[in-house]
Amino acid sequence: MRSDGRPASTPTPLSTAAAVKLPHMIRAVVFDVGECLVDETREYGTWADWLGVPRHTFASMFGAVIARGEDYRQVFQEFRPGFDLYAEREKRANAGRPEHFDESDLYADVRPALAALRAAGLWLGIAGNQTTRAGGILRELFSADVDLIGTSDDWGASKPDLAFFDQVAKAVPFSVGEIVYVGDRLDNDIRPAAAAGYATALIRRGPWGTIQARDPAADEIPSMRIESLAELPERISKFNAAGR
Repeated sequence: MRSDGRPASTPTPLSTAAAVKLPHMIRAVVFDVGECLVDETREYGTWADWLGVPRHTFASMFGAVIARGEDYRQVFQEFRPGFDLYAEREKRANAGRPEHFDESDLYADVRPALAALRAAGLWLGIAGNQTTRAGGILRELFSADVDLIGTSDDWGASKPDLAFFDQVAKAVPFSVGEIVYVGDRLDNDIRPAAAAGYATALIRRGPWGTIQARDPAADEIPSMRIESLAELPERISKFNAAGR
C-alpha cells in the first residue's frame, strides 16, 4: 500500500513556468513503489475482501475517488465510515492476513530496467510512501539491485510533503538536479518532486497513471513521460546528451 494511513498534506503548487526541463546530467534514478514497481491489483483486492465488498465494486469506487481528485483513502470511508487504515492494517496482521506483495506482483519490466540502468552506470534507489512492513519486503526483493531503499515510515515524512523529497536528497550522493524521480502520480510524485528540483519521469500505468494521463500537467511538468520502465535507459541517455 502507498501510505502509512495518516492524513496526507496538500501538494505544493507548481506553475507550468517552474516545470522546466533541467539542464543537469541524470546520475541517479529513484523509483516510487506502488504502480511503478509493484502492481497493486492483488493488494487492493485483498482490501475489498477484508471489507466484505465485491472486488469489482471496490475497484470502481477507487477509480471514482481518484477521478474526483480525492485522497484514495476516502474509498474506505465510502464502504465503512470511520475506517482507520492504520488500525485495520494491524488487525489484518493479527488475523494472519497482513498486507503483502512479492516477486509475482512486480511489473514485468522492473528487473530488466534495473539491470539496464545499473549497466549504464546509474545510481539507483527506491523511495515511496510505504509502511515498515512493506519496507522489509522491498529490502528482501531489491537489496542486491539498488543503492537505497527508503520509506515514509523510515523517515517520518510522506509524499507529497517536500520533507519526503528532502530525505531522498540527503540519501542520494548527487544534487537533486541530477536525480530523476519516477512515479505514476502527478499529485503525489511528479509535482512535488519537480517543485523540489528533481528531474521527473511520469509512467502511465495503474489507476492514477491512467486517470491523470489526460491532465494537461502530465505534458507540462514531467521531464519525460514513459509507458514502460524499459524506456528509461534510452530516455535518460538522450536527456543527458541534450544537457551536454
